[in-house]
Amino acid sequence: MVQTDKISKQFHDPKKGLIQAVDRVDFCAQPGQITGLLGVNGAGKTTILRMLSTVIRPTEGTAIVAGHDVKSEAAKVRAKIGFISTGTALYGRLTGREMLEYFGGLYGYQGQSLKTQIEKAIATTESGDFADQLCDKMSTGQKQRIGIARAILHEPEVLFLDEPTSGLDILSSQSILGFVESARDAGKTVVFSTHIMSEVERLCDQITLIHNGVVCGSGTLEDLKSQTGSTTLEQAFLALVRPVEEASA
Repeated sequence: MVQTDKISKQFHDPKKGLIQAVDRVDFCAQPGQITGLLGVNGAGKTTILRMLSTVIRPTEGTAIVAGHDVKSEAAKVRAKIGFISTGTALYGRLTGREMLEYFGGLYGYQGQSLKTQIEKAIATTESGDFADQLCDKMSTGQKQRIGIARAILHEPEVLFLDEPTSGLDILSSQSILGFVESARDAGKTVVFSTHIMSEVERLCDQITLIHNGVVCGSGTLEDLKSQTGSTTLEQAFLALVRPVEEASA
C-alpha cells in the first residue's frame, strides 16, 4: 500500500525564489488497484512520484510505501518498488539482456536465479525479439519495454509509472497499458501518472487530480463526475481545477 501524509516539496529558484511544487498532498493507493495521478504538465505529479520512490526527500510530511517510511527507511522502500518513466536512461552500448544482468546483480541475484528473473521479465514485457540488440539500436517503444523489464526484475510490490506512454506510438502505448493492467491483476499496487484522459478512463480504479501541486479532487471516475455534475472526465477535471487556478491567479 502507498499512503501519503501531507507530503510537500519546495524548491529554491535563483530568479523566482521559493517554489511550492507539492503542497500537503494526501492520497492512498491499494494493492490490486491502479491509482491515477491526473494533471497537466507541471502539476507536480513527477515530484510526488520522485518523493515516493525516495529519489528526492520531502520538505514536509512523509509517506508509507509497502510498510516503510520514505524518509527514515529509504533503502527498504527502494527494495519494494519499481519506477518507470520515459526519461529512464538505458546504457546504449549494452544489449537489453546485458542491462538486465547488470541490474539483476545489483538486486543480489546470481547464477541460475539471475537467469530465471531475466527470462521472466523478458517474457512479461514481450521483449524477447530484441533483448539481445544494443539499447542504442532499439526503438523508443523497445527501450521502454526493456526499462519496464528492469523495473520489475526484482518482482516489486509497488509500481510507480510516470507518464510511461509519453512519446510512444499507438501500438507501443497499447502494449504498455496492457502491462499496467496485468500488474494490477497480479495484485500489485500501481500509481500511474498521466495527463491523458483516455488512459485514466481505461485504467484507473481511483483518481487523484493534481493541479499547481495540490489535490483538487479524488475518487472513482463516477465519483468525480457525480461531484461536479459532469458527463465526462474532462468536464469534471476542468470543474475541479478551476477554483485552484483562480486562487493562484
